[in-house]
Amino acid sequence: MPTTPTINAPWGSVIARSPESPERLDELSQEILRLKKERNAVILAHNYQVPEIQDVADYVGDSLGLSRQAASTDADVIVFCGVHFMAETAKILNPSKKVVLPDRDAGCSLEESCPADKLKAFQDTIENCYTIAYINCSAAVKALSDVICTSGNADKIVRAAPKDKNLLFVPDENLGSWVMEQTGIPMTLWKGSCYVHIEFTHASVTQIRKDYPEAPLVAHPECVKAVRMLADEVCSTEKMVTYCKNHPSREIIIGTEAGMLHRLQKECPDKVFIPAPTDNCKCNECKFMKMNTLEKLYDCLEDLSPEVDLPDDVMDRARTPIERMLEIS
Repeated sequence: MPTTPTINAPWGSVIARSPESPERLDELSQEILRLKKERNAVILAHNYQVPEIQDVADYVGDSLGLSRQAASTDADVIVFCGVHFMAETAKILNPSKKVVLPDRDAGCSLEESCPADKLKAFQDTIENCYTIAYINCSAAVKALSDVICTSGNADKIVRAAPKDKNLLFVPDENLGSWVMEQTGIPMTLWKGSCYVHIEFTHASVTQIRKDYPEAPLVAHPECVKAVRMLADEVCSTEKMVTYCKNHPSREIIIGTEAGMLHRLQKECPDKVFIPAPTDNCKCNECKFMKMNTLEKLYDCLEDLSPEVDLPDDVMDRARTPIERMLEIS
């Protein structure tokens, strides 16, 4: 059985790579590009995808950027390399197009933390409720919401909310807490979290800052407050790119899922990016994002499956809050 080769990153951690040889990966990549052209497909990849998927994608970005790309594409097929709720968003914005994703089981702990039936029951307990839903939620939850937000535009969306409403923010309580800190606007927060980002701790981040005292720390707002307080910048993954490009430091500590480092290294080749560790590992990865592989991407383009489909009424109700977000942002 072949073993998984590894590379030593400049900061000393060890990152797993595909067991395929470089020649095989190149062959697969070329076949994917051929199939993409034949199918008139567009490949969208989240920043947390494995490097080889990012390298064949037409667009690599965060949830807001991917939503905009999905809304504007003229391709017949959208291949979404991310997690299930992202592919659902693409389908909602493109009901007549075929939307496929490499692994149907690529889910999200945030999405799972907020079932639609429980949200509806909770909404009924809040008088004059206005629900702001982080995009990391199911289509059914989006359909129950007034507006969607991403980590990149959450503060703007909250500031634009009706002043006479009681705001409910779902499902990420850490992002919601950070937005309240930025805006001063009170909200009721759903008790959900990203299992990856809450693994960063005050102790682990304090230690990496001691190891690299001159390196700034940029953290995602899904991190807990004890980590956010240690950061020089708290922002979405897309804004991380801008921050890292503009910051004069050669070394920068990154407090988000480790897939982000590949894009950062490509866009800032003269800098060294240090993954913020957890108490258990040096390089924090999302098991759901990493379920997608180059092989599965090829298969999904070849078979146009697994396909994402949703009931028309759910898509219709979910589209309004997404379009409201895109208009505001």
